[in-house]
Amino acid sequence: MPPITCIIVDDEPLAVKLLESFVAKTPQLQLEASFTDSVEALSWLRDHPVNLAFMDIQMPDMNGMELSHMLPEGTKVIFTTAFKEYAFESYEVSAIDFLLKPIRYNKFIAAVEKAQEWFSHSQPVNTIVHPQLSIGNSNKTSMFIRVDGELRQISFNHILYVEGMKDYVRFHIEGERLPLTTHMTMKAVEDALPQDAFMRINRSYVVRLDKIRTVDRNLCVYIGDEIIRVTDAYREAFEHYCEGR
Repeated sequence: MPPITCIIVDDEPLAVKLLESFVAKTPQLQLEASFTDSVEALSWLRDHPVNLAFMDIQMPDMNGMELSHMLPEGTKVIFTTAFKEYAFESYEVSAIDFLLKPIRYNKFIAAVEKAQEWFSHSQPVNTIVHPQLSIGNSNKTSMFIRVDGELRQISFNHILYVEGMKDYVRFHIEGERLPLTTHMTMKAVEDALPQDAFMRINRSYVVRLDKIRTVDRNLCVYIGDEIIRVTDAYREAFEHYCEGR
């Protein structure tokens, strides 16, 4: 896996120096630039996209929350702040992690590992492919997903459907009372699952075709305990499958 390219944005020079020292001793990271001005950082990012931004929240002119909404697609955020009351808001904007100042290196490296996990699944700027996902056209019968810090192996035959939720997905498994939630994109899910057995039927759902019980006249799919509507963008491919074409 190539290094994660990153920048540091913090209006406190000492905080920038500390993070630079952390990045320097973390081989998984490649520092591209540091900024004490959030507006300058945004201007630079428009021409120099990176994977990850370590970003303070309280900054003049444009705070970290505002800046996070303006980042190039594919750039994720790890927030750094002295104010823990921002923690909930940081997760609302899909930050990878939230580091409370003063930041210790063990907390920093734990956040970096979360970023590695996210990028290995999502294949962002550097087109990273995780070994467990390189199976879409192979003869493998299972895959590993990370759930609550552990790797769970799931059989393709036991998957009913996969439900997308922003940067996370839920695997609904036969015999499991609750779905398995993991940090992953729907595109990565489609790439990972055998294309002859699974099909995306709307923006938020991929289904196991041989687990479908019924398809009604409104193109609603009955699978497990769920009823999922096939949307227009996926209608033609699904109808071709149902008609055996």
